[in-house]
Amino acid sequence: MIRVLLADDQALIRAGFSALLNAEDDIEVVAEAANGEQAVALALEHRPDVALVDVQMPVMDGIEATRRIAADERLNDVHVVILTNYGLDQYVFDALRAGAGGFLVKDTEPADLLQGVRIAARGDALLSPSITRRLISEYVAHRPEPSPAGLEVLTNREREVTALVARGMSNDEIAARMVISPTTAKTHVSRAMTKLHARDRAQLVVLAYETGLVTPRSR
Repeated sequence: MIRVLLADDQALIRAGFSALLNAEDDIEVVAEAANGEQAVALALEHRPDVALVDVQMPVMDGIEATRRIAADERLNDVHVVILTNYGLDQYVFDALRAGAGGFLVKDTEPADLLQGVRIAARGDALLSPSITRRLISEYVAHRPEPSPAGLEVLTNREREVTALVARGMSNDEIAARMVISPTTAKTHVSRAMTKLHARDRAQLVVLAYETGLVTPRSR
């Protein structure tokens, strides 16, 4: 059973998402929060698999709530998904840097929301990958020159795998590209995440862009 925390200051949004998620046999909404502070407290209390967190909330916004959840070792297994009204929201990149595993637009199709929650629970892929990569490309392109600091801990194989993850490839696609088994690809990804202290694949993508391993033009 996938346990979900909903955090949105609009009761109607929470009610709609809750009804949709609870109608599924494998998903259960275990708590609802009206602001970021409540979201952090409820995450600690319920330890959900997925936290759907709105960006703009009173008391504490979704970015700060995400940062606090990601920084708490007790919540390492909580995958934060940012909810936004726009696919290229200016806050989403900061949310990814803060520790979010991806994002969904609020007007997404119900089937896409359910799929997104299941993907997030597995922690093995970004949500809305094409939009996320475009967003990261746009904002990293306007940031200072990237620094390769940290990449020296990776082997050449791990660098290659990290670059492919940043391009939105799944483990199976990476395996096919590199002519290795999916298990080996997954191992390389896991090792790269461990060495770079990346919380999940989303963080690995951000680091790949920030260090210059992948650039908007190289995609």
